[in-house]
Amino acid sequence: MALTKMYSSYDLGGIELKNRFLMAPMTRSRASQPGDVPNALMAEYYAQRASAGIIISEATQVSLQGMGYARTPGIYSSEQIAGWKLTTDAVHKAGGKIFLQLWHVGRVSSAKVNGLQPIAPSALKAQKTSVYIFDGAPNGDATFVPVDEPRAMTQDEIDNVIAEFVQGAKNAMSAGFDGVEIHGANGYLIDQFLRSNSNHRTDQYGGSQQNRIRLLLEITQAVADAIGRDKTGVRLSPFISFKDMNDPEILQTIMLAAAELNKLSINYIHLCEADWDDAPQIPSDFRRQLRSTFKNTIIATGNKTPEEGEQLLQENLVDLIGFGRNFLTNPDYPIKVKARADMNQISDSHTLFGGGDARGYTDYPFMRVE
Repeated sequence: MALTKMYSSYDLGGIELKNRFLMAPMTRSRASQPGDVPNALMAEYYAQRASAGIIISEATQVSLQGMGYARTPGIYSSEQIAGWKLTTDAVHKAGGKIFLQLWHVGRVSSAKVNGLQPIAPSALKAQKTSVYIFDGAPNGDATFVPVDEPRAMTQDEIDNVIAEFVQGAKNAMSAGFDGVEIHGANGYLIDQFLRSNSNHRTDQYGGSQQNRIRLLLEITQAVADAIGRDKTGVRLSPFISFKDMNDPEILQTIMLAAAELNKLSINYIHLCEADWDDAPQIPSDFRRQLRSTFKNTIIATGNKTPEEGEQLLQENLVDLIGFGRNFLTNPDYPIKVKARADMNQISDSHTLFGGGDARGYTDYPFMRVE
């Protein structure tokens, strides 16, 4: 199949993209300590991958309370803003575009990570869920620890989280990002509010589907008001249920949220789709319903080949296709795909989450040009 759509330009709410390849957010845990500060090595990593039409950064916590994994970067201190400026300058110099993903993990955390008890919509511990720390394990590996039981959020804490997302968005713009993506997926705080099995609240944020989408909408509205709707996207994961998030109502809840997000006229919805080999396929009727419900850009990410992405683009079901591991191991992935070149494989799984140097991070080779 000719990848004509994949290599076509695209207007993302006024941001001109050179192709439809999106580098998906991937946690790599390289932030400098103390302070979880983005650094020059991270800037090199992202700049190497600027052949993507657009990059979405790794998930970035909006506060220390919102942190769930060790050595992940933040966007709430002046040092973090300055650190991220290294990345945005490098990506823009290389001809790329980049959004920052704003993150609060909610109950998916442990006091061993940040010294704090997690917060969540309800005091329900996520079963069979772990986070990681680095405690001198062999090979510098991450050590996984069970999450702690969270406390149910008060209204003041909800208001504070909304303010943290807004400040994080403003800080991202100060750091030079082209926009932000609100992380409402993968079992983290906003997703915890969306789902009936993790949200047992009896106030205005719980019970009905309309109430359970309230926090997502309030955060999105506040962020869009602060930095502009054209600079605001949202990531959702309707078909992913890990981290103890199996909710029979989630598809209807997500579609209701999409209709309300459409009214806010934000830039895009980014579907995080399962990326393992036997993962469930998203039904075409769901994609068609989402397309008719949400009028702006739709992004699909999750273990797709470029040819599968092309098919979705040709059918006008989505507008951009996200790739994760392929960009991790192949910095020049769109160029390699066009040349039908051999792809690099993961060189050392120990370097996926954490590492103090270039190994397994910025040392993957580019395609050799004769």
